[in-house]
Amino acid sequence: MKRKERYELLVSQIRSLISGEENKTGVLANVSAAMKEAFPERFFWVGFYLVGDGALRLGPFQGSVACYTIPFGKGVCGTAWSRGETIIVDDVEEFPGHIACSSLSRSEIVVPIRGADGSIVGVIDIDSTNLADFNDDDRTYLEQIACLLKENLYT
Repeated sequence: MKRKERYELLVSQIRSLISGEENKTGVLANVSAAMKEAFPERFFWVGFYLVGDGALRLGPFQGSVACYTIPFGKGVCGTAWSRGETIIVDDVEEFPGHIACSSLSRSEIVVPIRGADGSIVGVIDIDSTNLADFNDDDRTYLEQIACLLKENLYT
């Protein structure tokens, strides 16, 4: 199955999975599991960092151990938060200030999640062990998932 087809199924699954559910931790845990299961050969680490106390704090995830706290503007996650936009990094070793939670991570995509007022409440963070593993298809569908989370959890 092609990448776009897998994402179409994933978005549909997530829409059904989270509809009407108010347990934020449970929703984020299940969404991270669904994303990792949809692309097990590509997604090494899938999870969420949530804004709290002026930093990004580790939320539900699937993968190896991770950093607990990421400052505003630091690393790929903190930079996506500060810019308010999705960031795709083809080679994390070439990203200035990359925070290496795992030496196995080679490429990364980070997608902001907005709250009802438009402020960023967290980010979706996905790492791959492959270089240049993320493209505009990933951006498009992961941004759709971020919108679903906003609509279901942050309105």
